[in-house]
Amino acid sequence: MTAVPLGPPYREAALRRMSDGEFDVLVVGGGVVGAGAALDAVSRGLSVALVEARDWAAGTSSRSSKLIHGGLRYLEQLDFRLVREALKERGLLLTRLAPHLVQPVPFLFPLRHRMWERFYVGAGVTLYDTFDGSRTLPRHRQLSRRRALAAAPGLRPEGLVGAVQYYDAQVDDARFTMTLARTAAQYGAAVATGARVTRLARDGARVTGAHVLDRESGREILVRARQVVNATGVWTGESRELAGTRGGPSVRASKGVHILVRRDRIALRTGLILRTEKSVLFVIPWGRHWIIGTTDTDWTLDPARPVASRADVDYLLERVNAVLSTPLARDDVEGVYAGLRPLLAGDGADTARLSREHTVARPAPGLVVVAGGKYTTYRVMARDAVDAAAQGLGGPVPASVTDRLPLVGAEGFEALWNGRDRLAARSGLDTARIERLLRRYGSAVEDLVGMVEADPALGEPLAGAADYLRAEVVYAATHEGALRLEDVLARRTRISIEERDRGLAAAPEAAALVAPVLGWDAAAVARETERYRLLVEGERAAELAPDDLSAYGAASARAGESREARTAG
Repeated sequence: MTAVPLGPPYREAALRRMSDGEFDVLVVGGGVVGAGAALDAVSRGLSVALVEARDWAAGTSSRSSKLIHGGLRYLEQLDFRLVREALKERGLLLTRLAPHLVQPVPFLFPLRHRMWERFYVGAGVTLYDTFDGSRTLPRHRQLSRRRALAAAPGLRPEGLVGAVQYYDAQVDDARFTMTLARTAAQYGAAVATGARVTRLARDGARVTGAHVLDRESGREILVRARQVVNATGVWTGESRELAGTRGGPSVRASKGVHILVRRDRIALRTGLILRTEKSVLFVIPWGRHWIIGTTDTDWTLDPARPVASRADVDYLLERVNAVLSTPLARDDVEGVYAGLRPLLAGDGADTARLSREHTVARPAPGLVVVAGGKYTTYRVMARDAVDAAAQGLGGPVPASVTDRLPLVGAEGFEALWNGRDRLAARSGLDTARIERLLRRYGSAVEDLVGMVEADPALGEPLAGAADYLRAEVVYAATHEGALRLEDVLARRTRISIEERDRGLAAAPEAAALVAPVLGWDAAAVARETERYRLLVEGERAAELAPDDLSAYGAASARAGESREARTAG
């Protein structure tokens, strides 16, 4: 089955479909759970619409630790069911559903106490291995002090007595979420970003659809549906107000901040997991960088604009420097991002101890709300939400099949990987470049190779972000639904966190490349470039502010300038 290009013609057709007919299921929210729910529902034979106010993964689902993991720390909380469930999902993603997007990654747990810690950590990781019934990754190993330092020469040797090495997996979270939406479209769902629900439609007490504002044209349409699934994550409370219901789950937002530093700044041959006073800290390999995170603090401000403060960055540097022989300085930080975890609300003040379980509720006839959970178990959350919606459809609905449904790019990926040298010779690109493309697009890499063959200039690196080809920028708009420059630089690519200048040097060329696809004239290109510059300046200003409130104020001031610049154009 050929993948559907989510470019402007598709979007227009999808919005027409939404306004013209009635759907079995309307999913609100284009994060990983919402996109997963759309795929789950459409693959059961249901008619499905999926709307997202901003962009695929624009919120939580592009700002995670980028790990597909069981959650080793949940073993300490005795949450065995969650760990077992997550490890099962990890195995499916690695082997069947998305082997092109999900990759194994080794981690080292340094030991500082000779007897009890090795036994305690070893017992936990043994249980972790045991719960992985699929045996998709190597089992853990106990390392001596000498072997631990060989794998991680950048660790402080003082007090180190050894380590435990184990495996988990990682993913480009934003691309994975977009691929879910694209796969749902491939099976017949009507999907659209830039489509904001302004209120839910009702017939008496029953929810019958939603009024949706097309933010590109300014027109509002009524999308009728027999069941509406609210998968809005940290916006669950706001969505509940739109529904006019008081029931359903409550969500509390926990902010997680990550920083990126160059790989050569930390001498490691493996990722690290470190215990902190509250939780754990990861050092995760990511291309030319290490991702270091995360924090875990309450966030009560606008969920659309979580920002990192100076305190957040200082906290991460302090914790990682405690174990490094060569400490990191603030100038080593090349990228920063902040995201919000949608935690089921509890009575305690400590967000680190709130549950990562999920819940599904039916607060009104025709309305299903899914909330909580973690990225790795998105598919289970989506399945449970559609199961609940199916109960309101009044007839038999097939069971979920997403545990055996490969995502776009998965089919044929291994054959292309094995033939990557031939693909490199055919395209004129080097093998390392082809490998990177295969890990981002899977078998859909054939689309990009075809673009380069038709226009060799698209095979050139993007100015200001040489890790990416100019073809990737165009493809983001023609096939992957990017509508804004930010969509391209922050989510279809990860230029916004991987380049020290946050992508400012790449922005002009990227905007010019997508302009013909998105119908931008010279004034629109200038507006988008300026809007992106103000976004970056806001984030940088926030990172100099001492706390959340002042950081949010600094970023919001720039966002206001961005809106004014866009309106003036």
